[in-house]
Amino acid sequence: MFSKNLWLRIAGTIFGFVAILHLLRIITGVPVLIGGWLLPVWVNWMGLLATGFLGFWLWKLSGNNKTQ
Repeated sequence: MFSKNLWLRIAGTIFGFVAILHLLRIITGVPVLIGGWLLPVWVNWMGLLATGFLGFWLWKLSGNNKTQ
């Protein structure tokens, strides 16, 4: 059976990857259309903050957990 630390790190890595994608969209300014609506860049700033925080928090939590 896998440990909880492994699953926390996997989830943290996924959140970190999504945060990087948000950052890339902010830097490049690629337009994103959803149903004909142009997604504003501030949505990516909010997504970057949320996913970056969650990824960091999950990695930190996986290091503090001593049970295997």
